Amino acid sequence: MSTILDTIMQRKAQEVTERQRQRPLSELERLARGHQGRGFESALKAKVAQGQPAVIAEIKKASPSKGVIREDFQPDLHAQQYQAGGAACLSVLTDVDYFQGADEYLREARSACQLPALRKDFVCDPYQVVEAAVLEADCVLLIMAVLSDTQAQELQATASQFGMDTLVEVHDRQELSRALDLPGGVLGINNRNLHTFETRLQTTLDLLPDIPADRFVVTESGILSRQDVLMMRQHQVNGFLVGEAFMRQSDPGQCLAELFA
Repeated sequence: MSTILDTIMQRKAQEVTERQRQRPLSELERLARGHQGRGFESALKAKVAQGQPAVIAEIKKASPSKGVIREDFQPDLHAQQYQAGGAACLSVLTDVDYFQGADEYLREARSACQLPALRKDFVCDPYQVVEAAVLEADCVLLIMAVLSDTQAQELQATASQFGMDTLVEVHDRQELSRALDLPGGVLGINNRNLHTFETRLQTTLDLLPDIPADRFVVTESGILSRQDVLMMRQHQVNGFLVGEAFMRQSDPGQCLAELFA
């Protein structure tokens, strides 16, 4: 049965083809040459070393399941608010068709603060990774649910070549096993099933026993209360990706500070 994720990935492949016609890979590689990220993974680890939660704060205007989340959308302001609120990193949606994102949102957000930024998109081709470097991203998202092992390895190698980290996302034990075969990357556990959009925080807890101690874990989706944060931290999960809970508030950064105080 086709799902929204299948539809998104079909459209994403078309989008890559269209963009390649407008700007060839060779031109992107020339523009991206010498790019060095701000250190996405190291920023997360530095927060935890200080005894603090490492929050990836997301800048997101809309989603396929919820529609428009924030009408008053100012990526540069939200980045500054998140930095003031104690975020370790940013996540910026750049998918146009389903999340009303834009490449320019990433540029605006990153240039407005000192935080490393994740290009949050549905990456399926090395072209998009090089594109992320041109946009001065510090990390790219690899969703194991939509990638083969060979694709994931190629995309991760391309990210490393252009000075970026990877957030490798899984949502079940099979995807986790495949992700652990990659040589590195921050490990994201998505509590939201991307096929059904059901969200269960238990997903993170169920997978923890299978994760080596040297892999940095980020729990994604469904973190809505201080109780959720405390539960994760009690299980030694200190990395969090949160978006919607912040973006619905008048000051997303203040909400971050209160949730993770």
